[in-house]
Amino acid sequence: MEQKMPQRLQSLDALRGFDMLFIMGGASFFVALATAFPCPFFDAIAGQMDHVEWNGLAHHDTIFPLFLFIAGISFPFSLAKQRLQGKTDAAIYKKIIRRGLTLVLLGIIYNGFLNFDFAHQRYASVLARIGLGWMFAALIFVNTKAITRVWITAAILIGYYLLVAFVPAPDGNGAGVFTMEGSIVGYIDRMFLPGRLHLTIHDPEGILSTVPAIATALLGMFTGELVKLDKYSGMKKVLYMVIGGVALLVIGLLWSLVFPINKNLWTSSFVCVVGAYSVLMFALFYYLIDVKNWRNWILFFVVIGMNSITIYLAQQFVSFSGIANALFGGLANACGETFKPLVSSIAYISVCWAFLYFLYRQRIFLKV
Repeated sequence: MEQKMPQRLQSLDALRGFDMLFIMGGASFFVALATAFPCPFFDAIAGQMDHVEWNGLAHHDTIFPLFLFIAGISFPFSLAKQRLQGKTDAAIYKKIIRRGLTLVLLGIIYNGFLNFDFAHQRYASVLARIGLGWMFAALIFVNTKAITRVWITAAILIGYYLLVAFVPAPDGNGAGVFTMEGSIVGYIDRMFLPGRLHLTIHDPEGILSTVPAIATALLGMFTGELVKLDKYSGMKKVLYMVIGGVALLVIGLLWSLVFPINKNLWTSSFVCVVGAYSVLMFALFYYLIDVKNWRNWILFFVVIGMNSITIYLAQQFVSFSGIANALFGGLANACGETFKPLVSSIAYISVCWAFLYFLYRQRIFLKV
């Protein structure tokens, strides 16, 4: 029987766009909304629009791992497509490694490499974490069976916990193992990570914390495998995702009693809790878009999601704020100090989205 080419999941593009919206001015919008219309509800949302200082979790801490999780979901479909096209394992490996290293390079450029200020250059980055976490997870996926991947994911998370919990930083001066000063994670960055560390003595996208990020990508790949199966109905897939999400949440919360939820360290409890959020969010989008076929509302998010890397990089090199101010600055000023931030944030999002919509209509997509 002839195999069909895997279809693109619009729910995946929409969720990716929803996630990137918060990087594309969405977080500022909710903060401005609370300023314009102060009330406990909007204030609570605005309070979620920034990273926690160390231990704990806010919505803003979920954006990055959700993106990596989404990259994991798409890989089983991409791999099936490549194999249907007759690509050899060598060609598949080459593409995986090229993509991973390209994201590392783009991250270095994003961090200011073209300024040639090598004394202050930061080499770790969000894009590097996505590239390396996804790359190693993809290589594991290609070479192992599903049950083996489960054991590998468990081994990564448990092994990382044992290492961080019981091996303190030699230069930590007695600080706790889960602190910035006392963690072996920061120590390895200080010893081996070249360039500037984002937090001076620790980098949240450093060397050792990339290891549990592989597990984040693998959780996405498990989800992609489930969705790709023809033997289950859409509703049954949603049910399994919800069960998996609840299980991850329970494991993560229990684990956090001894291993704090911490994005900077990318702790195992953080992987589980944010993995729960990620799979439940995807289950919601998949149910609405691919099961119920409610698609009238998704264009706004799909336009962002199909060029997510583009807008992430473009915001570093294109003055969208300057364009927004030139077009809508007068209107924002006329609205008074209370509403000016809200109008400005809406203007910024609108300009970014118009740029992406132009690319969308021209079928121009940056693929790494």
